[in-house]
Amino acid sequence: MDLQSAREIGAGIAVIALAGVGIGIGNIFASLVSSIARNPAARPHVFGLGILGFALTEAVALYALVIAFIILFV
Repeated sequence: MDLQSAREIGAGIAVIALAGVGIGIGNIFASLVSSIARNPAARPHVFGLGILGFALTEAVALYALVIAFIILFV
């Protein structure tokens, strides 16, 4: 196996984390919609936590992409 093949396989493995991020974001927003539907008065309290969870989960996706790009291009 040459170096370029190993880099591409490594980048593909690094990007597998994006599947978990997609599932996590779906769970966060499903819980957010469910909680707001059950108690609309709690929206100001719950919405900020949902957006914070989304941002932290999205950060994991950005880290995975950065690692994949580092593997491929450096």
